[in-house]
Amino acid sequence: MSRSLLTLLRRRLFWLTLLLTVWLLCSGQAQASQSSTLADRIATFPQESRKPTLPAAQGDLVYPDWLRGEWQLTSTLVDLAAPLAPDLVTPGFKGNQAQVGLPVTCPVRFVTAQRSWVGTLGSAQRLIPAAKGAPQTVADRAFNGLSLARAYLGDATVKAVKVDPNNPNRQVTLLTGNRQLESTVTARAFETATADEFVTVERFQQVFRGGVAVPYFNEVETTTAYRRADDGSDGPISEPRVLADQVTAVYLSPQDPDFLTAQNRPVALYRYQLELVRDSGPS
Repeated sequence: MSRSLLTLLRRRLFWLTLLLTVWLLCSGQAQASQSSTLADRIATFPQESRKPTLPAAQGDLVYPDWLRGEWQLTSTLVDLAAPLAPDLVTPGFKGNQAQVGLPVTCPVRFVTAQRSWVGTLGSAQRLIPAAKGAPQTVADRAFNGLSLARAYLGDATVKAVKVDPNNPNRQVTLLTGNRQLESTVTARAFETATADEFVTVERFQQVFRGGVAVPYFNEVETTTAYRRADDGSDGPISEPRVLADQVTAVYLSPQDPDFLTAQNRPVALYRYQLELVRDSGPS
């Protein structure tokens, strides 16, 4: 693949990458084996680090029950870095500097699920739903994915978001011009620090098809530390809020001519601040 074509593809995927780096609402979980690893991914920003080893993605992410309901999500890019500059700088990185401090807001929701995605079935390795204890809180993946996509790309650009009914870790965003972005969570870890805090790290593969002759592949890893906010009073929290600190690392795919130069080191790092405020509905 020529460098000119790669440059074109990366520029077209720039906002799509930003969309999926805030993909906290559409993923699964695995318990973290080393808690410090997850927290350090955020604490050491913007220091360069190699891609960590993570468990394979299985199941649906179960959130704390205090996240159940409808929220307004605000995501703000607060910092960015190119660890391998000037040797390797992704196209669009410089332009993204203008997005620092600009909030993006959209509605999201977490719902009650009676069933969890567990196990596999036969040689096809299809995830199957099975009843598993009490109702759990999960993200409404299709709703949240569409809401996020349209917040970043515009209503006219995003036609639909579909979640694979056989695999909650696979999502397809359908765009105008017969284009689509397929995102599959491949690995993740999860830890609960306290009753009001938890940290996740998720890695997913992106494939962009349509509009160009050759599909473009990318890999993104997002680490997010959430905490339930306290309003400072001794009683119940009057206006429920959830705050999060998020770091996204972008890696080159094996199809990229600079893949061996990068050697599994991130070529771009983005840091976001997230805020979820409970949607009280019409007054």
